[in-house]
Amino acid sequence: MSSVFVDALNRLDAAFEHAQIEAESLERLKHPMAMMQVSIPVRRDDGSLSIFQGYRVHHDDTRGPTKGGIRFHPEVDMEEVKALALWMTLKCAVMNIPYGGAKGGVTVNPKELSRLELERLSRGFVEQMADFIGPDTDIPAPDVYTNAMIMGWMMDEYSKIKRKHSPDVITGKPIELGGSLGRGDATGRGAYYCIKQLEQKRGWDPKDITVVVQGFGNGGQAAARLLHADGYRVVAVSDSQGGIYKDSGFDVPSLIQHKNDTRRLAAVYCEGSVCEMIEAETITNEQLLALDVDILVPSALGGVITAENADKIKADVIVEVANGPVTSDADATLNERGAFIVPDILANAGGVTVSYFEWVQNRQGFYWELEEIHRRLERIMATEFGHIYDLAQVCEVDMRTAAYAHALNRIGGAIQAQGTQRFFANHTGE
Repeated sequence: MSSVFVDALNRLDAAFEHAQIEAESLERLKHPMAMMQVSIPVRRDDGSLSIFQGYRVHHDDTRGPTKGGIRFHPEVDMEEVKALALWMTLKCAVMNIPYGGAKGGVTVNPKELSRLELERLSRGFVEQMADFIGPDTDIPAPDVYTNAMIMGWMMDEYSKIKRKHSPDVITGKPIELGGSLGRGDATGRGAYYCIKQLEQKRGWDPKDITVVVQGFGNGGQAAARLLHADGYRVVAVSDSQGGIYKDSGFDVPSLIQHKNDTRRLAAVYCEGSVCEMIEAETITNEQLLALDVDILVPSALGGVITAENADKIKADVIVEVANGPVTSDADATLNERGAFIVPDILANAGGVTVSYFEWVQNRQGFYWELEEIHRRLERIMATEFGHIYDLAQVCEVDMRTAAYAHALNRIGGAIQAQGTQRFFANHTGE
């Protein structure tokens, strides 16, 4: 097993000590229920043929059909997908939505594909996985380097294969194809709602709080935009090429406009369609992570904070918008220093929660207003943040351990409702 899956299992064991579940239930969660690996042939624009490896893991469906994104990335492999599927099981339980966990991916650098090649790959993935996914069994969604249009292609391909319109097979679709309002910024918005809960508990004045965002994709942009609008000072952001830093803070909407228009991250101020360069310091992602700020929001890929650099992290609060940005070894160093970590299975759960809303709307054929979606998401995020925060205080553990224990209690209850050794061993034959 690779380290990322071992990391996930180690955290399960640590949380078990604070959860009210039986050992048998924990053991079941250490083994994914089903795994699929496929080869996807794609005809390239020049007439040549490329074969890509695709993966899908169903981790656990005790609480409902499995749910989880599909990522296109050159480092995708089965062990990573297994870990991500496990985290999805926990995330859905944390948010108390009726899903189990799944995840999928293709080993590919999508930046090297044309748009037509990307469509062929997306449809090819569904063609190979059509019997492994479905509205009542496993519902995919976007993840790293996939988006609403790709989900639309996948939904359309599934509908063609099954000979019926099936919008509820995929979430994160374009609005015009049955997507939900509020899905686009849901991951970052969920993290923002967590920070607002912490703001209340600590009595922060937002204008006194500095924030850095590592990773300026969809989740990072949404979190930065909402925090900036509330008066938080976003002093640094980065993408895969590097970062920019300005002690007085950036005009975040300008950064987002320039990044999305040009695919380049630069220090600018935009008015209308005109952007002008402003003075800022260029920094690396490593330097950004080590800045002395109040809140660090890692929003890119997993494993960016490790045992090797954890002692350089100075932020008081870390809010994990990415999946698995902090390794278990790094956790120990950060917790010892007193850092407060809002874990990924809580902080980035806004995405799967609004995906659940989309699935419900698809099945009802009735769609909600944006204000209702925001209100429902904020209520759920606030409720579960409160449960986990209180559990951490009672058990005298960090937020990650409390979040895992909270999830285990819900999953364990569902498993035990079907009978475990304690039930069957006490059977008297009556």
